[in-house]
Amino acid sequence: MSTGRRIRWDNVSTVISAAILLGAELIGAGLAAGWAIAALFDASLAWELAFEGVFALLALYGVYRFVMKAKSVEPFVEG
Repeated sequence: MSTGRRIRWDNVSTVISAAILLGAELIGAGLAAGWAIAALFDASLAWELAFEGVFALLALYGVYRFVMKAKSVEPFVEG
């Protein structure tokens, strides 16, 4: 039985496009920050990768939070 709910593809594509742009910027900035902090402290490669991993995970969390907030403003379904 159909509930009459329809996907709003215009809202979905807007949020996904913005998330891709934001994600590329945040992850790039996170990796650069990890590299810079490791260079600042003259850390080994293992520490550099650890810093980059932490900042990349924070960036992914930021993208996740963005998508959740954007869904409340631009609903994905109507009906």
